[in-house]
Amino acid sequence: MSNDDHRIRATPIAGVLAAAAAAAYAFPALTGAWPALRGPLGVEDTTESGRGYALTFDDGPHPQGTPAVLEILAGHRVRSTFFLVGEQVRRDPALAREVADAGHQIALHCDRHRNLLRLTPWQVREDLARAVDSIQAATGRAPELYRPPYGILNAAALRIAQRRGYRTLLWSHWGRDWEAKATAESITRLVTGGTVEGSVLLLHDADDYSAPGSWRRTAQALPRVLESMAERGLTPTMP
Repeated sequence: MSNDDHRIRATPIAGVLAAAAAAAYAFPALTGAWPALRGPLGVEDTTESGRGYALTFDDGPHPQGTPAVLEILAGHRVRSTFFLVGEQVRRDPALAREVADAGHQIALHCDRHRNLLRLTPWQVREDLARAVDSIQAATGRAPELYRPPYGILNAAALRIAQRRGYRTLLWSHWGRDWEAKATAESITRLVTGGTVEGSVLLLHDADDYSAPGSWRRTAQALPRVLESMAERGLTPTMP
């Protein structure tokens, strides 16, 4: 993951358009304007009902990280949403199926984890089509939710999502758990701080596109995250 990708990722809802992403990074005070874009563009960052909170994981499945997360979620009887990557699904289709069989929601992330602003429309179309084919073949589920890599959409991805009826879901809170400096404490603090009804939490069950071993800190933080949300009176729900 490049420094440029980290920079754009710092303002996920602003990543709907390239200019919006750049402006939001350069002028953080402008981010309050982005809610007005969500309705017309079909981009969301809250649960559909506006209630509870949604726990989501990106970048898997991962041979160590995903089983660790699944075990913790099962112990707390919490269902989550996994935004899967096609190339990772092809490496371990049985693990992708395990996620689905455990009752978690299967969603579409990408086929190869690339910034869409660097892809042509046909590359975006091919990437999403291949990812969907791989995910469906492995899990037997047709994804209904879509989240682009780094939370950044281009016009082609937005158009494809709208035509195929995908709900494009970003997030309202993140743990920055992909960073090498992240700790279980920092992840918990960041991903739960300021949460309200309808919040969407972003974590990662894989380290293929982030700091090596970052999934371990996510797994360490996850029980604390679940306990913190329960203390706040927020109930886990599907987005």
